[in-house]
Amino acid sequence: MSELRTRMIRDMTVRGFSPRTHEAYIRQVVGLARHYRRAPDQLSADEVQAYLAHLVQAR
Repeated sequence: MSELRTRMIRDMTVRGFSPRTHEAYIRQVVGLARHYRRAPDQLSADEVQAYLAHLVQAR
């Protein structure tokens, strides 16, 4: 498991998120990484915002 994924899960656990929420959030981050073909921690805030806008428009 990557360090980023481990940190995400730890942070979500500390905040009391359910295991199903963990799965959903991880799945969305995987989609983000696939979209840009880069690790999520290598993306800029602008790229994340552009991806979120893309998701909204695709609906």
